[in-house]
Amino acid sequence: MAGDFGLQSASGHLTVPEESKERYPEEVEAQFRVDAAEVIARYPQKRSALLPLLHLVQSVDGYVTGRGIDLCAELLDLTTAEVSGVATFYTQYKRHPNGEYTVGVCTNTLCAIMGGDEIFDAVSEHLGIGHDETTEDGKVTLERVECNAACDYAPVVMANWEFFDNQTPESTKELVDDLRAGKDVRPTRGPNRVCTFKQVSRTLAGFSDGLADEGPAAGPASLLGLEIAKRNGWTAPEGDSARPSRDEARRTDDKAEGSTEVTPASDEAQADKVEPAADPDENAQDTPGEKSTSDGDDKTPATPKEPEVVSTGDGVSGLATSPTVAKENVDVAPAQQADPQRAQDRLANVSAQSASVPAGEDAAPSATLFDGTDDDKAADRGTHEDPGFGDGSAAPGADGLGPRGWDVKGNTRSMLFHTPKSPSYGRTKPEVWFRDAAAAEAAGFTDARNRRDGKGQ
Repeated sequence: MAGDFGLQSASGHLTVPEESKERYPEEVEAQFRVDAAEVIARYPQKRSALLPLLHLVQSVDGYVTGRGIDLCAELLDLTTAEVSGVATFYTQYKRHPNGEYTVGVCTNTLCAIMGGDEIFDAVSEHLGIGHDETTEDGKVTLERVECNAACDYAPVVMANWEFFDNQTPESTKELVDDLRAGKDVRPTRGPNRVCTFKQVSRTLAGFSDGLADEGPAAGPASLLGLEIAKRNGWTAPEGDSARPSRDEARRTDDKAEGSTEVTPASDEAQADKVEPAADPDENAQDTPGEKSTSDGDDKTPATPKEPEVVSTGDGVSGLATSPTVAKENVDVAPAQQADPQRAQDRLANVSAQSASVPAGEDAAPSATLFDGTDDDKAADRGTHEDPGFGDGSAAPGADGLGPRGWDVKGNTRSMLFHTPKSPSYGRTKPEVWFRDAAAAEAAGFTDARNRRDGKGQ
């Protein structure tokens, strides 16, 4: 689009066309002031409302106009240079009339490799415009975007910041053609329709459009790592803030000398503040995709469960569909060797970059992502020695582990036990394993989480 506006002067003022400096019609300005007052009231300092107010200007004018700059400066007690400085800093603020739909093609590293550059070139030629230019009918403004924050669906295109995943040159050309023709276009994820630039600008100003809960937000590709971690009982390591200080450890008076129990009082004191760890999957020792029988010897393939939706970028519509997808051969890097001091914890230190699914296996969980598998515990101690605390107890093996599925750790000196929900579970060395909490209690052990309150003592 022609014009020498959209530039910033040496004094910091945004150069805009003269016609954009004319005052708003009386009724338009009155409504703007009402909306602006609502926005400003959200902030302890009114100058903090500048960003949403600039979006409000765009919701009225379609870009940051001279009159919008003047009005923002007046309402926020700022200079026009200060307002212009912000408007020229962020790329979401348009410095010249924008199209009804902003189509952003991601050409950052991953999307570029997957075809983003090819998509941009094809659509640019198809529309006859370049970066940050608008079609003659005022419908589409084309942009190169540094990152659309959806690398797992590369190459990605956005229309007014709604996702269109796994695009191709042809599907993107169809997208812009449908937008220009006024057809209903549905993103791959998110709302069921693409709003106009002015409508989206009002939402960015803080006024809900009621579409926040429409459509899927995260697809299978985004959740795969989480599903693999859940199946294998992997959890993130605790930071230094969760470890007791020397003084706190010194004040712990309920541990016998030489105890291997690593459960300082401060941990129990924080029990109501720390999010409990998810129960480790009882099949954590199995190969992903295989499920052991109760005797721990035979392994049978787990029944694969097809994802509910697979984002496939169906041309312009980009509808999330549920096709039958052939299992891919994905190379899996084995879990890295854990620290010898923590080998018993059953927590694998696996790189998120290398965790994937072995050939012929399915990473989908047996039920939903957060369902447990408490019904798959081993019935007996197997080859583990009897530590003398009942049938539901077992001595740790040479690797520090207990029978498959037994996830309750006991300390014979303090007579405390830890379930996976205990804040100090990951740092506790088991001297005896229990099948479950009931078996530990039957042996006279007390839940470590109750020690702070003196329960069960």
